[in-house]
Amino acid sequence: MTTSTQHSSNDQQVHVVLVPGFWLGAWAWDDVVPHLEAAGLAPHAVTLPGLDDARTDRSDLTREDHVQAVRDVIAPLEGDVVLVGHSGGGPVIHEVVDRDPARIRRAVYVDSGPLVDGASLAPDLPAGTVELPLPSWDELAAQGSSLDGVDEAGLARFRARAVPHPAGVAGGRVRVSDPARLDVPATAICTSLPAEMVEQMANPGPPLHTELGELDVTYVDLPTGHWPMFSRPADLATEIVRAARA
Repeated sequence: MTTSTQHSSNDQQVHVVLVPGFWLGAWAWDDVVPHLEAAGLAPHAVTLPGLDDARTDRSDLTREDHVQAVRDVIAPLEGDVVLVGHSGGGPVIHEVVDRDPARIRRAVYVDSGPLVDGASLAPDLPAGTVELPLPSWDELAAQGSSLDGVDEAGLARFRARAVPHPAGVAGGRVRVSDPARLDVPATAICTSLPAEMVEQMANPGPPLHTELGELDVTYVDLPTGHWPMFSRPADLATEIVRAARA
C-alpha cells in the first residue's frame, strides 16, 4: 500500500483520503491532488493491496484487507478525515466508516455509493477466479462504466497502468453493522447518471443495493463518464473541496 501525502503541523488540518476503484492505484488521483493541496487540504491517495503491480499475488486478498489498508492510512492522521471513494472504492470507504464512524467527518462517493450489508460488487464470479483484468473499452461501456470525456492519451495511460483487481475483494460481501455509520454525512458526486435519478434509485433493493438513501446526503451533478479523475479532474477536485468544507 502506498499513499501520496501532504503533511501539516496544524492539528486541525483536513485530511482527504482518496480511494480509487477497480484496477487503479494512487496514480489515478494525480490530476486531482494538486487542486486539493492548493485549496489547503491534505490529500492521501491510496494504492490498495494487490493494486501496486501486475505481478503481485492477489489470490488471498479480501475486502477486509482493503478496509484495513484505508484504516492504516487514517490511524496516524491528526485532524478531520474525509473519505473519498470512487466506484468500487465507495463500498470500501463505507466499511471504513462502519468500523469507526466517530473518526470520519464526511464520506464522499464518486459515481459510487455505500452497499448494504451482505451485498457484493461481483457476486457471480466463477469459482477459482483470482483476479479481474481490465476489460476492453467496449466491455466497460456495456457494463455502464462510461468513458465519456477521457481523451486518447488518458485512455492509453489508464490501459498501461491498470492492474487486475483481486477477485476476493470484488466478489466479497460487504460487512457493516454499526448503526452510527448512518449518521456520518455524505456527498454523492453523480457523474454517469443525473443526481435526481441516483436519488430515486438510492434504496436497499436492486439495482444499486445501497444505503445511500438512509444517509444525510448532498447530491452533486458533475456530468461526464465514470472516470471523472481523468475527464474532469479540476472540477472533481472543486466538488471534493466543497464536500470537505461542508
